Amino acid sequence: MHVQKETTMTRNVYHLKVQVYYEDTDHSGVVYHPNFLKYFERAREHVIGAGELIKLWKTDGIGFAVYKANLTYSEGVEFGDIIDIRTTYEIDSEYRIIWHHEAWRPNGSKPAVTCELHLVCLDRHKQLRQIPFIDL
Repeated sequence: MHVQKETTMTRNVYHLKVQVYYEDTDHSGVVYHPNFLKYFERAREHVIGAGELIKLWKTDGIGFAVYKANLTYSEGVEFGDIIDIRTTYEIDSEYRIIWHHEAWRPNGSKPAVTCELHLVCLDRHKQLRQIPFIDL
């Protein structure tokens, strides 16, 4: 998978193409709703970088946990679609990053699913830690 970065006047928009497989869907061929959380997590991993996440955990003992998630489902995404996950983020405090995700269907006029997800930085003992400098 390839992540593209598009720059707007206010923020970077990262794009990740995701193929919807039959296993992602319910009996009607529509993506089962919690699978969008997996797609969005995959997009965040591509933005930060797997190597950086591994280093943070193994070297510094720092990881991220979901604090809050708010999803809105506007239309169904179906088996066979290749969706564009569009991701932006903002550093909300020294402990929290807010991620904004949108899942776009091919030729969609609006996002099929939107998500605002808050991540906090924790150490191995599940104690809140300041977000280390990450070149996002």
